[in-house]
Amino acid sequence: MSTPSPAPRRSLNLAAWLPSGKAWLWVAGAFAIGLALFAWVWQSNRGSGDGFYRAQGTPPTSEQPFYAPLPAPAPADGSAAPAPAPQQQLPEAAQPGGDERPQLVENPSPPPPPQASPNAPAPAQAPAAPTGAYVAAAPLSANRAPQYPPASLRRGEGGTVRVQVRVGEQGEVEDAEVVQGSGVRALDRAALGAVRAWRFRPATRGGRPAADTVIVPITFNPNQ
Repeated sequence: MSTPSPAPRRSLNLAAWLPSGKAWLWVAGAFAIGLALFAWVWQSNRGSGDGFYRAQGTPPTSEQPFYAPLPAPAPADGSAAPAPAPQQQLPEAAQPGGDERPQLVENPSPPPPPQASPNAPAPAQAPAAPTGAYVAAAPLSANRAPQYPPASLRRGEGGTVRVQVRVGEQGEVEDAEVVQGSGVRALDRAALGAVRAWRFRPATRGGRPAADTVIVPITFNPNQ
């Protein structure tokens, strides 16, 4: 039995893969043309001073774009959406394309109304006027007139004494005092003593008896 002989090895022929002399010339020419175009584009952009990549020569700007407000979304219940609030007019210098950025000018809101403090005292209320008619107290006609002091009468002393009287609900005199004297002490004592023994018609408020304070003038005239 014979042994099979191994297959012959194939050698790599690099010379067959290398381009020919004319192909080298085409590759070198294409590289030179591309290098020249790159150098021309780079020089033209460097001379303009606006940067390397610039779309249509538009200069850079720091202004923010102006966008119109979007419409308000419709409510979920299907009712008509509220009308958008009118836009406030911006100053000319703040308009898009001006020298300054747009600024929104807001109207100042009115101050809130003052609220009353819980610890503040309640405003004072005027006292209620008494209902019904009011009639002041008055001395009864049956009261005795004060006696003229004999010494003052001989000397011709006279004058008017004003006595303040506090009258109770039954017409009795609760207190009495001289608020304006006559200038003669004897006359003042005679007037005060007589009034303290008097009776009065009581005052009434709303048809009911009430306590009252009145002033009773008593005049002493030596010529009568």
